[in-house]
Amino acid sequence: MIKWEQSEQQRLFCETEAFEVLYGGAAGGGKSYVQCQDAFLYGMTYPKSRQLILRRTYPELNKSIIRTTLEMYPNSLAKYNAGAHMWTLSNGSVIDFGYCDNENDVFRYQGAEYDVIRIDELTHFTEFMYLYLISRIRGANDYPKHIKGSTNPGGVGHGWVKARFIDPQIQNKVFSSKDTTRIFIPAKLTDNKWLLKKDPDYGKRLKNLPEDEYRKLCLGVWDINEGAYFSEWRRDLHVCEPFDVPKDWRRYFAMDYGLDMLAGYWIAVDGMGNAFAYREIYESGKVITEALNDILAVQGKDLPYEYIAPPDMWNRRQDTGRSVAEIFADGGIMLTKAKNDRVQGWYDLKEWLHPRPDEYGNISPKLKIFSNCKNLIRTLPMLEIDKKNPNDVAGEPHEYTHAADALRYWAAGRPVPAPVITERDEYLPEYDEQVESLLKY
Repeated sequence: MIKWEQSEQQRLFCETEAFEVLYGGAAGGGKSYVQCQDAFLYGMTYPKSRQLILRRTYPELNKSIIRTTLEMYPNSLAKYNAGAHMWTLSNGSVIDFGYCDNENDVFRYQGAEYDVIRIDELTHFTEFMYLYLISRIRGANDYPKHIKGSTNPGGVGHGWVKARFIDPQIQNKVFSSKDTTRIFIPAKLTDNKWLLKKDPDYGKRLKNLPEDEYRKLCLGVWDINEGAYFSEWRRDLHVCEPFDVPKDWRRYFAMDYGLDMLAGYWIAVDGMGNAFAYREIYESGKVITEALNDILAVQGKDLPYEYIAPPDMWNRRQDTGRSVAEIFADGGIMLTKAKNDRVQGWYDLKEWLHPRPDEYGNISPKLKIFSNCKNLIRTLPMLEIDKKNPNDVAGEPHEYTHAADALRYWAAGRPVPAPVITERDEYLPEYDEQVESLLKY
């Protein structure tokens, strides 16, 4: 009888009913090991089932997954064919090994049928590879179908994996998205008690890595993007839970608008000059009047001190001869034209995001973002440095730029703190006499 120990997270990985599964995070969390466990258990549970385990290259696969299976799988129940790179289990189930060195390699699996496809180090794969491989999961049986990935943060696929599994901010629970079900199971080094017992200094050695690599591999932090423009971004510092914004704080609304996307943010500044992006509107396909009405509906009676918009909203449209700013004014929103010096605007925003000691001595940025501003939180860390102009933000992927542009227009406007209202402790008649004497001159 096989006795394999599992952590609670590993058990969830094996037992989940979700179609798309990601077990990811810190190095040493037992991700590759549980892929091998789960493949064998699934194969023995469902006779004549077919599974495929992939890495980006075959040497990577041979040094990790294949070696692990050779150590784990009992010869009495499984036979390995090194030439065919496959395991055949005693009940006729098959576990194939494969690789996708480039996007064209996915077509080597054209016509193949699998009940489960497993991808080790998923962030090494492009989104095209992943979506194509999903199409290979099919079969004329009633076996549960899955695509199961395991990975650390970082790599060419970091952005799309983060958007697909991490950004919904749901952990250890199945969630639905369009026509599929997904689950993200975070893996931590502390989950792997067996590694820590055999090699207790492994975590200490990881601390020798550069800070970003340490945060990715040891802490499993996903909000780190190699080549990111806003390298100062830290979710634990920049994101806060919503609270009731005091009425005396000065409110701003900043927007980036086009038919492809309306991205707008309500931002409040307190008397100490600390700012909070506390509400967002993020919609595509809205004509001008629809965008106007949606902004009014979302804000309700929470009226901003100033509405800030990019200069191109004052351009007259060929079809009507009127500008977006004019149409907004007719609807009750008077726009203020933002400065559009891109580089200076990004510098201003970096200053707002730069962590520094606050008035209480805690390290904190001047700008924080409420957790309900999900698209801003999702896209801002993904903005990369423009390779042609390292002082600017790259324009691609374009979808990532809308929310940040709106924030840039706000920062470039030099927002001022809320006025500090003070009251005199007592009424002094001589004060009025002094004022009256001054008015005579």
